[in-house]
Amino acid sequence: MRTFSLLKGLPVIDLKSGTKIGEVSDLSVTGDGNVKGLLVKQGSLFKKTFLLRVEDVHSYGGDGVTIENGDVLEQLQTPPEFTFEHHGRLSGRMMLTQDGKELGLLQDVYFLEEVGTIVGYELTDGFFSDITDGKRVIKAVDPPAIGKDAIIVNVENLVNEVSIDVDVPQLPK
Repeated sequence: MRTFSLLKGLPVIDLKSGTKIGEVSDLSVTGDGNVKGLLVKQGSLFKKTFLLRVEDVHSYGGDGVTIENGDVLEQLQTPPEFTFEHHGRLSGRMMLTQDGKELGLLQDVYFLEEVGTIVGYELTDGFFSDITDGKRVIKAVDPPAIGKDAIIVNVENLVNEVSIDVDVPQLPK
């Protein structure tokens, strides 16, 4: 299981040539809540965005993402249906139950690297709430309904809600 925040900014390395071909900039997410692939930025001054499908990733490491061959990258002709931080942005959207109960704002997603299934949603109620109460992770069995303004989760399918403590750096005196 992997989170987007751990992948963002990692280099994408071609195993055949040993060269960095770009870096992870975002996730491409389908309307049914699955990760289609990683969005990879290439270039320094004039950056182009490519789609690296989940099934074309050789390995996800702590220091980089590896692929068998740079030919698996697909240049984006049209924007993805949803991304985590850019087009159709999911980050920061309100998550609600079908009963209208606010769960919090989406901050990160947990997904299975091999198949792209999102299995958890890290939520925040804001900076001060995160410090006092911690962040929450909602693990859902079924995909959510992704709407224009909110992401709806069926409360009957919620498996678990976990609090995560946030380390807050101390300010110098």
